[in-house]
Amino acid sequence: MALLSVVVPVFNEEENIEIFYDTVCEVLTPLSYDFELIFVDDGSTDRTPLLLDVLTQRDGRVRALLLARNFGHQVALTCGLDHAVGDAVITMDGDMQHPPELLPLLIGKWEEGFQVVQTIRKTTEGVPWFKNFTSGMFYKLMNAMSKVHVQEGGSDFRLMDKQVVASFRRFRERARFIRGMVGAIGYRQVQIEFVAPKRFAGISKFSVRRMMHFALDGITAYSKLPLRMAFYIGIVFSFISFCIAVHVIYIKIFTNEAVPGWSTATASVSLLGGIQLLGLGIIGEYVGRIFEEVKQRPLYWLQAELPEKKK
Repeated sequence: MALLSVVVPVFNEEENIEIFYDTVCEVLTPLSYDFELIFVDDGSTDRTPLLLDVLTQRDGRVRALLLARNFGHQVALTCGLDHAVGDAVITMDGDMQHPPELLPLLIGKWEEGFQVVQTIRKTTEGVPWFKNFTSGMFYKLMNAMSKVHVQEGGSDFRLMDKQVVASFRRFRERARFIRGMVGAIGYRQVQIEFVAPKRFAGISKFSVRRMMHFALDGITAYSKLPLRMAFYIGIVFSFISFCIAVHVIYIKIFTNEAVPGWSTATASVSLLGGIQLLGLGIIGEYVGRIFEEVKQRPLYWLQAELPEKKK
């Protein structure tokens, strides 16, 4: 019988663990598949690890990987994918915003021969319009700057065949934007739209700061356009500066007028200085990421694996 692996990264989700476990088991048990639930605890500081320990003791289909500290959602997903052994692997969040009721639909598409079944979030109930607007703008900007198309509304709720997972494990960069990786990995893919419900309990751990870092990871991982933009801006303003210099020389040599416009010169110098610092900042961002990659440190390390293996 084929095995399904369900990978669930969690961070301070003590209020959602039980309902998520019960709902997923209720949905998957009637299907003609064995399944395992792999929870990846991303350095939780609440009772989440204790609840996961209880679940692993109660149900042999549940495994828990406890990361040594908080590494971030994308790394936690990677950890789960590294440890999954199923013929198909489903990744989803544990806050009930990825509806477990959709699991049979994802599995059905896999049975039809699709190797990646990607869900597309049309909207999220109760989310302010500003967040939806900024999310849409990010995807438009990302697709305009990158050769890799990232579907607007794409989520980390997806099914991947074991062959796709084996290919994914070869991607070991630290700045991880899994939506872009899966979009670029190929294979037979299909999309399913859904409306994300409100969180069952608790608050979102995806702060504005985390969202900014996530967006920056996506852009710098799949686009060199910011570097080229800095280069093009430098060319434009170098030409403007050359024209100003020619004008100053002309006034000095061919007229008796003093060179006016100290305020204009000061503003021009300040503007050019700002453009130079912008370019250096963009270059620095890429150099910093190269620095992180060449150290070749592990993406994550585990504090414990539950249930503990007998020696």
